[in-house]
Amino acid sequence: MKRFILLIVMVLAVSAAPLYAEVVETGWISGQVMIKEGGPLSNGMVVFFKADEGPVPDPNRYLRIPDEVSDLDAEGKFRLVLPVGKYFLAAIKRLSGEVIGPPRDGDYFFISQDNEGVPLVYMIENGRSMSVGVISEAVPFKRAVPAGTPGISGTIYDLNGNPVEGAIVFAYFTETMTGLPPFTSYRTGKDGRYMINVSGGGNYYLRVRDLYGGGPPVPGAVMGNYGEEKPAAVEVKAGEVTEGVDVKIVKHVQRGPRGQEIKEESVEELREKLLKQMKEEMKRNSR
Repeated sequence: MKRFILLIVMVLAVSAAPLYAEVVETGWISGQVMIKEGGPLSNGMVVFFKADEGPVPDPNRYLRIPDEVSDLDAEGKFRLVLPVGKYFLAAIKRLSGEVIGPPRDGDYFFISQDNEGVPLVYMIENGRSMSVGVISEAVPFKRAVPAGTPGISGTIYDLNGNPVEGAIVFAYFTETMTGLPPFTSYRTGKDGRYMINVSGGGNYYLRVRDLYGGGPPVPGAVMGNYGEEKPAAVEVKAGEVTEGVDVKIVKHVQRGPRGQEIKEESVEELREKLLKQMKEEMKRNSR
C-alpha cells in the first residue's frame, strides 16, 4: 500500500512539473516620453532590448530588433509588464510612413542614456513596479554611420536574376537562425541592394524576408538564405564591410493564378533551380 501511495505521489509530481516550468516571473515598468524641448511623444511606441541577449542598441552603427514593444498614449505615457531581466529602453514615433521596423530619417527617436551618452540599463524585478519618470529626449532621427563600422553588402535577386525590391536581410550569430535576429537591414530599393551593419568581426548567417515581424509566410512572400543546401557563414573582419554577398530568393507559393493547389513537385523544381544557379555562381566566383 505504501508503494502504491508513493507511486501516485511521484506521478503527480512529474505531471505538475511542466506547470511550474512554464511560470514566467514578471514586473511592471511605467513612465512618460517627451519630445526634447517639446510636448509628449503622443501615440508613439516604447521599445525594450534585452541587455543580456545582444549588443547595446546603436542605430547609427547597426539596427537591432527590439524584444518588447508597447504603445504610448496621447500623453506619451506607458505602463507594461515585462519578464524579469535587464533592458535598454528606447522610443520612436514614425513620421516616415513605415509602420514597423528600425527608425528612418525624420522619425522621432531616442535611446535612454546617462549624462555621458551611455545607454541606461533598467532592471525588472519579480512582482515589483518601477517608474522611469519623465524622459524628454526624443529628437528627429538622422542616421550617420561612423567610418569603420563592419557590415555585409550585396544584392537580392529572384530566380530570374532580377533585383528584388522591398526585401529585408537579417543577420544571425548561429547557423540555426532561430529566435529574434540580432541585426537587420532596411528594405531594399529597386536595385535590390542591401547593407547590413553588425557589431563586430566574426561569422554571420543571413536570412531574407519581406516582413520585420516574421511569422508564417503568405503567398508571394520573399524567402531565402545565404548558402547552398544549408546556410553558409559570411566572414566579417573588424572595421570592414564584406561586399558582394548576393542572395537569391524564392517567393512563397501556395496557390496558382486560378486558385488551384500547387503540387509539391513544382515547389521542389523551384528549389532545384535555385540550387543549380547558386552552384554555378559560386563556381564562377571561385575561378
